[in-house]
This record gives sequence, C-alpha cells and structure tokens, in this order.
Amino acid sequence: MFLYEFCHPTGLRKVLRHEAIKQYCGAEWLTRKTQYKQTTFEIISVGNELLIGKVVNTNANWLAKRITEIGGFVRRVTEVRDDLSEISSVVREGLKRGTDWIITTGGLGPTFDDMTLNGVAKAIKRPLRLNKQAYQMIFEKYKDMFERGIIKSLEITPERRKMAELPAGAIPLRNRVGTAPGVLIKFGRQRIACLPGVPAELMDIFENELLPIIQKSIKRVYTIERTLVAKDVIESALAPVIKEVISKHPAIYIKSHPKGRESGASIIELHLTATAPSPEKIEKEMEQVVNELKEKIVALGGTTE
Repeated sequence: MFLYEFCHPTGLRKVLRHEAIKQYCGAEWLTRKTQYKQTTFEIISVGNELLIGKVVNTNANWLAKRITEIGGFVRRVTEVRDDLSEISSVVREGLKRGTDWIITTGGLGPTFDDMTLNGVAKAIKRPLRLNKQAYQMIFEKYKDMFERGIIKSLEITPERRKMAELPAGAIPLRNRVGTAPGVLIKFGRQRIACLPGVPAELMDIFENELLPIIQKSIKRVYTIERTLVAKDVIESALAPVIKEVISKHPAIYIKSHPKGRESGASIIELHLTATAPSPEKIEKEMEQVVNELKEKIVALGGTTE
C-alpha cells in the first residue's frame, strides 16, 4: 500500500510504502452513517456514438477517477443521445437532485448535432448569447491555424460562431488543445461545467481550468484504502461477515469483488475505504477492521493475503 498526497496541483505524488493514506484538498466523505458530506458530482456524456457502441466512454471513466482522487463523490454517470430534449431533461434532473456539480462531455462543436449548450440553456431557462470572450478564444485559434496554413479561410462562419454562443452568464474555459472552449455556469449554489468530447481537450480543460475552481469548493479530508484478498471462501458466505463488520464500523466501507478462481480456489478481493478529517483515529479503526475480517475469513475455512 502507498501514501498518496493530492494537494499538489498536478494531482498524484507517491510518498511512502506500506500505508495507504490519500490526502485530498477535497471533500468530506459521503457514505453510510458518517458525518462527512462530500461535494457531489454527476457526469453526463452526450453522443449517439456512445449509445450505439461505436465509442467506449473513456471520458466518464477518467473523470470519475479524477474527481474521486480530489475528494469528490460521483453520484451518477448518464449517457444520452444528441437530442435537445434528452440533454435538457437529464441536466434538469441532476439539478433537482441537488447535485453540487454537473459535468457534461461532448456536443460543444460546430456541427448541427452538437447541441449540449442548447440543452443546458433550455434546462436552466437561459438564452444562448454570443460570448465575447469565447468568440475571441475561437478567433485566436482559427487565426493561428490560418497563419500556419492549416485552414484556407479565417472567416468566422456561422458554424464557428456557434461555439461561442453560450448560455447567458456563462464563463468560457480556455481550450489549449482544440477549438471549442469549455463552459462554466453558476446556477445558484450549483455549478454546471461543459467539456468537449475529445479526450485530450477534456483533460486539458479539466486540469488547467476547472480543477482549481472545483478544489475551492472542497474541504480537506484523509481517505485510507486497504485491499484484502480472501481465498477458499465464496462471496455468499462472506456477505453476512461484511454486513456484521460494517454495522460495527459504519465509517468504513467494504466492497467485495469476485476475481474468479485460481487452482480451483475461489478468490475475492475486499476493498476497504474510510475517510476522516485526520488520519490517526481512522488508521487505528481500519487496522482493527482488517484484523476482524482476517479472523472471520479463517473461521470460515479460508485464507487471506
């Protein structure tokens, strides 16, 4: 196990072996019966290509991991078609659930079916308006491409202008990799962020533009993770054991992951997670839980690693 520190702007830095403490510039943990409430997120991925199986949704996977690393809690990931009504509906539903941050991916480009911003505008009942700052960002991108001979015309066509038409009050986020800027919208205490679907562009905007803003809304906590491998015991036999241990230690979440068989022996990986404002108390409780699990697994006729 390793000690990871997440307060560095670039994210992850390995510090120490054999202990697993993740320090977040992040949130309070939203899990069963704990007093910590994390900042909540929903990811909405837009694109027909996702729903017909042409493209694997690596963007949502990357975002979910990154948000979790910085201390956020991803409540839901949704995929919708390039459809105005569907986009506006899922955004509206997320807002009604009280989610702190809604992040959309895809649908910010110049084509007729890039309609994420239209859907968001409809959901929050704001008109689309030409954003001067976004327009300038786009103009500079095309100017650079024109000067390098990549495009033949510098004209800002209706299709190019479309990428600068944002919901009223929105803030454009600079895209250093591509053309379409990301978008940040304040909606009361909630926030909506719209990112491009091209992975390199999404990652660039998230890391350089959005992450510093998100981190301001998240409080520092420490999360400890441990992994325990159980052999020669089946998951249905482990289930009541896990339930019993969690009832005694509600601050610690235990998730079982069957890994198949090895030389005929059943293998189950147990992933334990706990979060607190400081590591000292939760470390002690985590060790106690690990020892309890080991004893109970051995009592069932199994072994642990």
